[in-house]
Amino acid sequence: MLDQVFANLATGFAAQFGAPFGDATATWPGTATLDAGGSITSAGTPVSLACKAQFDAPTQAMRAAEGFMETDARIIVLAFSATLDTKARIVVATGANAGTWELLSVVRDPAGIGYEARGRKL
Repeated sequence: MLDQVFANLATGFAAQFGAPFGDATATWPGTATLDAGGSITSAGTPVSLACKAQFDAPTQAMRAAEGFMETDARIIVLAFSATLDTKARIVVATGANAGTWELLSVVRDPAGIGYEARGRKL
């Protein structure tokens, strides 16, 4: 509940003062259903949730992480009704960051306003 209050405040400030939070969608693949032999019988239903995201230069910690590439980006996603994790992808429809971004790391910010992720464009 408090997470949503903080996210609403951040969204309001972004709208009022022009902070670069843009429309995006967080998507997760469906959960596969397996039969008794372990074969996939259904890929499941994917989940998509609207969110607000800001793209920035990677932090020093992100740069020091194994597998870092210069094209990786820091993605700040305002909190919303789901827990963001590395199974999710961030999809941006328009603008300089348009495309699908896989999340290589995700941490919750201490104030609970959102998530900070290292993303790589697919």
